[in-house]
Amino acid sequence: MYKDIIEFLCDAEVPYIKNELLTRHTTFRIGGAADLFITPKDADSLKDVYDLCKRSGHKVYVLGRGSNVVFSDDGYKGIVISTENLSSVRIEGNTLYAECGASFTQIAVAARDASLAGLEFAYGIPGSVGGAVFMNAGAYGGQVSDCLSQSTAFDPVENKVVLTYGDDHEFGYRTSIYKKNPERIILSAEFELKPGDFDSIKATMDDFMGRRRSKQPLEYPSAGSVFKRPEGHFVGQMVEELGLKGYSVGGAQVSEKHAGFIINKGGATASNVAELIGIIKEKVNKAYNVELECEVIFVQ
Repeated sequence: MYKDIIEFLCDAEVPYIKNELLTRHTTFRIGGAADLFITPKDADSLKDVYDLCKRSGHKVYVLGRGSNVVFSDDGYKGIVISTENLSSVRIEGNTLYAECGASFTQIAVAARDASLAGLEFAYGIPGSVGGAVFMNAGAYGGQVSDCLSQSTAFDPVENKVVLTYGDDHEFGYRTSIYKKNPERIILSAEFELKPGDFDSIKATMDDFMGRRRSKQPLEYPSAGSVFKRPEGHFVGQMVEELGLKGYSVGGAQVSEKHAGFIINKGGATASNVAELIGIIKEKVNKAYNVELECEVIFVQ
């Protein structure tokens, strides 16, 4: 079925795996196997592979670090292209350049080591740079929009690379121009940072990580916060007040440590997670008249 793709991958020396389990590539550790799992070595290779997959009519999904993705229990009947090899980071002056597959924690550490301030909030966020830009990720009073100066993306519809600057990203709470144009594949990002004191930056990052460890169930697989924060409410507080802390569907459980998280206690399936999310949304809506918006992406 994928003879044309495999021939191209072999000729171009692009790594791939047949029937790769997606539990190995998502933080929730859930999902069946992908027919083909491809790991391009650079942006040009990624563009070429993606373009060929689409022209050949194959179903294709581009995956970062899988921190908010749940694949079907039946797997992905198509091709998954991973950005995990596109992870280079470099610093020139006060500008940090990162490829889409670099981890958000990785760039926070690189900035710290260069005594540059502005990315402390990113320390401990498990996603990729591409995913963080896509959703304007943030924590502890900081967010991507505070320091992102430029991003580069491949637009497969127009078959060209698109540069986006500053306010043109149309950032909002957990949204960006990329969320409005999901066909675009983020390739890289540039962050404008400020000179700072290494010890002060490190202390802030250590403080943030300490707070994460004390309040979040980092010892279990999860996708982080399940829902966006509705205006005027805190999801964890509502879920806890409804007595749902520790509530389980199969191996999926509302964390007893933080009710805004769903964790994989062991053997959780995508259907378990989806059912639990549905129960939470229904009960919160009935009790508070609040329609929760899920941040977790379910991929069939």
